[in-house]
Amino acid sequence: DKPGKSPMGMDLIPVYEGEDNDTSGPVVKIDPEVVNNLGVRTEPVTRSDLSRTINTVGYLDYDETLITHIHPRTEGWIEKLLVRAEGDHVGKGELLFELYSPPLVNAQEEFSPQRSGGNKRLMAASRERLMALDIPDSQIARLEKDRNVSQYINFFANQSGVISALNVREGMYITPMTDVMTIANLDQVWLLAEVFERQADWVSIGLNADATLPSMPSQVLKGKVDFIYPDLDAKTRTLRVRLKFENPERKLMPKMYAHVTIHGEPKMDVLNVPREALIREGGEERVILAL
Repeated sequence: DKPGKSPMGMDLIPVYEGEDNDTSGPVVKIDPEVVNNLGVRTEPVTRSDLSRTINTVGYLDYDETLITHIHPRTEGWIEKLLVRAEGDHVGKGELLFELYSPPLVNAQEEFSPQRSGGNKRLMAASRERLMALDIPDSQIARLEKDRNVSQYINFFANQSGVISALNVREGMYITPMTDVMTIANLDQVWLLAEVFERQADWVSIGLNADATLPSMPSQVLKGKVDFIYPDLDAKTRTLRVRLKFENPERKLMPKMYAHVTIHGEPKMDVLNVPREALIREGGEERVILAL
């Protein structure tokens, strides 16, 4: 209503009645020199497809579907342990340890024509007991053939992989509750990535994803979203997403750090403006329309 300066230090410019007939909303006029000094830019509002790409981080882990825990089905003493340390590689069918167990010795002795009196039903029941106690088929066949009771029972690896946990040593007494060792196969690994809560709706199973590792910066791993965990982390407010990658050369190792890009489904034919044009205030987001 009078000449002077605005609270921001800008010179007030007079506006005369009749200069502006626009009644669509509040109108502000700024001198072109001020516009230039402020570096104001304008950009047309457009309608196009918006890609929804998620850039995040994650870490590699064992594929839990390829992990095997070794437990005995009876108590006894480990007489010979062929696996010495965590990280050792074992092949399928490789001998892991020998166990001396009185119940296993007794079960073998019962599996004989002399003890069963030639009764086929008792022989079959004795065989089933041996199988229930996890005695290998090869040892049962040898026992049936030569009738020599073995003092030690062999335990073999039922899959190839690495020893990710070893909880026993030679001479230890173990029971069915003892987790003797864990074998993890590395032919396939998981990558667990974290997605911010605001992007949770962008993710779905089957989306393509890329990953790069600091140890292999020139190599891009191609994978897909395999699983979306059903809950958010209460502290970080992120959603865990699981990717799956083949690992034939065993170069991908658990706990490796990775940069992840998840290619979300684009939003089709939407109005869009530059992010810098948004003015956020309270519960609203506004833009200034250049008339």
